[in-house]
Amino acid sequence: MTLYGDLEVSVIDELPAGRKPIKTNHYFDSSRLKVFGFLRDQLKLGRQAYIVYPLIEESEKSDYKDLMDGYESISRAFPELPISIVHGRMKPEDKDFEMQRFVKAETKIMVATTVIEVGVDVPNASVMIIENAERFGLAQLHQLRGRVGRGAEQSYCVLMTDYKLSKEARVRIETMVKTTNGFEIADVDLSLRGPGDLMGTQQSGVLDLLIADLGQDGKILQVARKAAAELLDADPTLESVDNKVIRDQVARSSAQTVNWGRIS
Repeated sequence: MTLYGDLEVSVIDELPAGRKPIKTNHYFDSSRLKVFGFLRDQLKLGRQAYIVYPLIEESEKSDYKDLMDGYESISRAFPELPISIVHGRMKPEDKDFEMQRFVKAETKIMVATTVIEVGVDVPNASVMIIENAERFGLAQLHQLRGRVGRGAEQSYCVLMTDYKLSKEARVRIETMVKTTNGFEIADVDLSLRGPGDLMGTQQSGVLDLLIADLGQDGKILQVARKAAAELLDADPTLESVDNKVIRDQVARSSAQTVNWGRIS
């Protein structure tokens, strides 16, 4: 609808005043002690930290075990610090209680699943550690990283992975380390996953669109759309002699053309 529909697009391409770009680093599991050392240094400065585990569905017992194992290992590594834990199996009131403890800085570390992906704003939290980062999509990684960097202090995102990474997972991790630009990340995500079916329900995969590749031809499509809008403003029914070729082409192709106007 953005490409073909009658929509205005507003672009916000800069950070709010006073914020610094988040520094993102990738470490393998073998570097965990180094990461914990960095985390300890940040906590000594008075900062707070998130440690996120990929609990994808509440029914996945192995993921729940990973979360609880992680909580126990963090508790052992930082026995002197109060720690919050938040996940989807908790009652809403318990979840809110733990989140408020973190917001008030009563706890210094929050061990959580992606339930903290949105709606949490703690300017003092400057470290985001994402465990098994290869299991997250680019949009989710970018969203999680956005939980930090909300104050004036330098913030950090640490992506922890296994050594065995698929080609796509490696591209996702490299992209996150390379840029904090959401537009660039969205372009990579589009090229990796495909745009899906514009007229159906499939949200990813190859789109059989003959006129263009949405991942590569975005700029020229915008130019073409602007040109078409200007032409129709000047000659809505294409009656002008100058537009006869276009009118004939529309007439020839209309029988086979998909009615994009039915997308909703």
